[in-house]
Amino acid sequence: MATSFHDLSVRCYLQTLTGVEGFLTKGAAHCQENGIDPAEIVETRLWPDMLPFSFQMWSVVHHSLDAIRGIEEGVFTPPGPLPTLDYASWQKMVSAARETLAAMTPEAVNALEDKELVFKFGDFKLPFVAPDFVLSFSLPNLHFHATTAYDILRTKGVPLGKRDYTGPMRIKR
Repeated sequence: MATSFHDLSVRCYLQTLTGVEGFLTKGAAHCQENGIDPAEIVETRLWPDMLPFSFQMWSVVHHSLDAIRGIEEGVFTPPGPLPTLDYASWQKMVSAARETLAAMTPEAVNALEDKELVFKFGDFKLPFVAPDFVLSFSLPNLHFHATTAYDILRTKGVPLGKRDYTGPMRIKR
């Protein structure tokens, strides 16, 4: 059985985004139960030279939904300016990205498999074909930022485990 481009991109993005939605929900509940202002989490960094939780959320959306959009357009760039959003708005943004990806049909996404795109950062350019972009750039970045957000919540005492991160596995039915 061959794996389709939809399976290796959108279905992987959906699994991670669903996990992120779940641990964001647990994070919000933990804040409410423990009198923690969620704004504190939005600005939290694991280390002073690392970017805050808000950037991690921005990147989760960028390296999933915006990755598919970049493939469609033939160019992928770093995300635009970081919006100033509260915790609940980041939750909504992640949910909206998941919903948009879930609505993409396998046929439409599979039609992108042979597309070429360029990652552009100023004058720097990296050429890709869509599957290599997803597997070697987009998914590793998505997991890096999702993991960093998870870790920030753990440092705030949110009771999370590995299953909260992994999201729904694709088990045999």
